[in-house]
Amino acid sequence: MKSNYFSFEILNKSEKTKARRGVLKTPHGDIQTPIFMPVGTNSAVKMLTNHHLRETQAQIILANSYHLFLHPGHNLIKDFGGLHKWMNWDKPILTDSGGFQVFSLADMRKITEDGVSFKEPKTGDSYYINPEISMEIQQALGPDIAMAFDECSPYPCSYEQAKKAMERTHRWLERCFKAHTRDDQALFPIVQGAFFEDLREESAKVISTYDAVGYAIGGLSVGEPDDIKHHFFEFTAPLLPENKPRYLMGVGTPLDLLVGVKSGVDMFDCVLPTRNARHGTFFLGNGKSNIKNKVYERDERPLDEECDCYACRNHSRAYIRHLYRMGEATAAILLSIHNIRFLLRFMEKIREHIENGTFDEFYEEKIKVLKN
Repeated sequence: MKSNYFSFEILNKSEKTKARRGVLKTPHGDIQTPIFMPVGTNSAVKMLTNHHLRETQAQIILANSYHLFLHPGHNLIKDFGGLHKWMNWDKPILTDSGGFQVFSLADMRKITEDGVSFKEPKTGDSYYINPEISMEIQQALGPDIAMAFDECSPYPCSYEQAKKAMERTHRWLERCFKAHTRDDQALFPIVQGAFFEDLREESAKVISTYDAVGYAIGGLSVGEPDDIKHHFFEFTAPLLPENKPRYLMGVGTPLDLLVGVKSGVDMFDCVLPTRNARHGTFFLGNGKSNIKNKVYERDERPLDEECDCYACRNHSRAYIRHLYRMGEATAAILLSIHNIRFLLRFMEKIREHIENGTFDEFYEEKIKVLKN
């Protein structure tokens, strides 16, 4: 990639952990890391407008190339000038390659060495994606960061399954880099290897031979227990190049973010904050709660008394509970605003503690609260 489009600088490091504070420069602006990235699967973060997103101070958002390939089609979005103009979003965007979504279709898809054929669950229509098509889709969409097309192993899986998927991911990665021609778009390779240390180590070595702008950790948060998941955060992240951003895919609880940052991860994404909001769950400093609880019926306090989001500045728990119980969409909107802003504020605090040299103490204090 041309250095004038992308660069990554590490500004501060934790003394006792692998946490680091940095800045990733992209064509659509700088990203202060570590950062959480809200997910807008269909080119919109669910329940929120761009105005809401900007108010949460989101720096970068995600869209999913698999879903946009199906509807409305990547070529239509290309005709509108790419995702940024299509969405009217002037900050950085990252697109997932669609690999995880395709492989989650289980018996509705067939994997070959060339690619994957699958049926769209809603319509039953047949489609095909391979590394070259994935690159075509993402280059047409035009995000700042595109992801390599990979094969994600399930949990649990055998060693043989994990090794086969990892090796295919590596062969596909070579094809992705050959097909990817936009130098104003970063292409991130993805570590696979499931829950086997030697495979993770091998995968990290292979993908690190590509001089990429950044590298991703895939195949985690797929149903495994927290202790296994966190072990592989800590094991895998340091295997990737020190001077490049590390992206942990599909992770978004405060506990996961904290452990991920401690392990040396710079970027995170997850649908969790908006999905939880639609079911009434909201984040608190000591964990989470649900607005449906009767205890909030007369509660005059905001969702979180330390939060500066629109919902917390303007409305009580009692009011939002009432809206939720009446089926008002406004409740999900307010809870989504809060949950995203909560995680972004959490990352702001983490960056501040790394800058001030106090992250180690913050981690020890916070981990006890979040594990209870």
